[in-house]
Amino acid sequence: NAKVIENSEGARTTPSVVAFNQKGELLVGTPAKRQAVTNPTNTVFGTKRLIGRRFDDPQTQKEMKMVPFKIVRAPNGDAWVEANGQQYSPSQIGAFILTKMKETAESYLGKSVSKAVITVPAYFNDAQRQATKDAGRIAGLDVQRIINEPTAAALAYGLNNKEGLIAVFDLGGGTFDVSILEISNGVFEVKATNGDTFLGGEDFDNSLVEFLVDEFKRTEAIDLSKDRLALQRLREAAEKAKIELSSTSQTEINLPFITADASGAKHMNVTLTRSKFETLVNHLIERTKNPCRSCLKDAGISSKDVDEVLLVGGMTRVPKVQEIVSEIFGKSPSKGVNPDEAVAMGAAIQGGILRGDVKELLLLDVTPLSLGIETLGGYLVSSVDQVFSTAADNQTQVGVRVLQGEREMAAGNKLLGEFELVGIPPAPRGMPQIEVTFDIDANGIVTVSAKDKATGKEQQITIRSSGGLSEEEIEKMVKEAELHAQKDQERKALIDIKNSADTTIYSIEKSLSEYRDKIPAEVVTEIETAVADLRKEMAGDSVDNIKAKLDAANKAVSKIGQHMAGGSGGSSSSGGSQGGGQASEAEYEEVKK
Repeated sequence: NAKVIENSEGARTTPSVVAFNQKGELLVGTPAKRQAVTNPTNTVFGTKRLIGRRFDDPQTQKEMKMVPFKIVRAPNGDAWVEANGQQYSPSQIGAFILTKMKETAESYLGKSVSKAVITVPAYFNDAQRQATKDAGRIAGLDVQRIINEPTAAALAYGLNNKEGLIAVFDLGGGTFDVSILEISNGVFEVKATNGDTFLGGEDFDNSLVEFLVDEFKRTEAIDLSKDRLALQRLREAAEKAKIELSSTSQTEINLPFITADASGAKHMNVTLTRSKFETLVNHLIERTKNPCRSCLKDAGISSKDVDEVLLVGGMTRVPKVQEIVSEIFGKSPSKGVNPDEAVAMGAAIQGGILRGDVKELLLLDVTPLSLGIETLGGYLVSSVDQVFSTAADNQTQVGVRVLQGEREMAAGNKLLGEFELVGIPPAPRGMPQIEVTFDIDANGIVTVSAKDKATGKEQQITIRSSGGLSEEEIEKMVKEAELHAQKDQERKALIDIKNSADTTIYSIEKSLSEYRDKIPAEVVTEIETAVADLRKEMAGDSVDNIKAKLDAANKAVSKIGQHMAGGSGGSSSSGGSQGGGQASEAEYEEVKK
């Protein structure tokens, strides 16, 4: 049985937020989210939308305008983030979150965990999948399988012998996916998938923030959009309001001292109704319609054929989203899975399949985007297996450009990689026969091979995205992650010893006030000096030094016990011999009530 484990804060979900505070400490999850208001530029969130993306990508440029932290160009042209003056790849940020997950599992299981199944949005391309595997490696995990989120949710749902055509509508914090699967006799076959890797809860929050900024500008004539601190407070308030409006018809947004001008402090007080919220985010909800229609079309079915619609992702709690889902599929969505936990449960089941613990289940998935090669004239020809020829007479080599995407023209798609097939015998154009084959492994990683049929010469490439992290960069990040883990251990040891010292000081001072009059003055002085030394050392960061002073304080206070025992030794020994080693019986009287 799969089980969702609570993290160190006692929660079953962990926010994908990473922060670096002024001391250079790394915070992950809820602790990072809590301090975002006071440290917005060094608190990183939503990097799932940046993973495997280039800095010049229009979506990256759009994201830069929406977040308080810096997005920068990496040496390889990828989009990275900057915090505390240091640059991190989105894979590294993902690795920090995965490390917390790993630690949570290890503390629950009581043993080390080294293998993982990681879920990704179904509409992730090859580069994004590779970058996710890199994140796992940096976190010290051997990623056994990358699985699509809607497929994982369907696994969790269909484990109880449910059958039929299932649509999974997955709207999360940063991405949107829709998949159609057929479940039959333990076989989960994905018929089609579609989505938008730049549509999620963060966009809903941003729409609300824009509205609040405009509203404040209208009433107070002050523009909050340049104030990072105010924006972070607005973002938190927007997220809270969005959640509240899923169950109530209106909510108050109260933010005292949001800013100040010459006339004094300014406060924000806005009443937001559910209908106003729905108007503000309607354009985002509408964007889920086309991917759903395309998915139905690709699966070769109509909405009437769908037996069940599953809702996955926190954003599907929004009533308007549920309304749109009912409209698209012509039926009310099922509440058969927990929107926050279904994907993780499915990943655990997939782990069980890989280990051989879960039998009679087979998962057949699809690649989300078409794969093809560029042909003469700049067209994309997509096929799993296709025969091509040369474009010029006596051509002895061909360049194979591998692309991924849905556009007809090659230029509109993502270039995954390119290679040369050389040694083709000279012949008139169109004569040589070159067979190009695509092979995709279970993680969605692509290998392309080209073979000259006449000579049998073959060349192949396993796609490593043209950006992406090099082997050296990954190794360096693995070492950095280990260093962070070591620093965390040291910090924990320091906190533990300081807590222990605090408790000891409290206990010593209590004993001293109780026995001060009964012990010699020089012992009192010795204890007070030891406590003062310990207090002074606690201001520092040396575990060993604090421990030494703590031991000295404990040794000094033990003299109270020695003096008290020495002072009352005579009477206690004579009293103890009277009973001949027997405990005397106590007299008692029963009182009737």
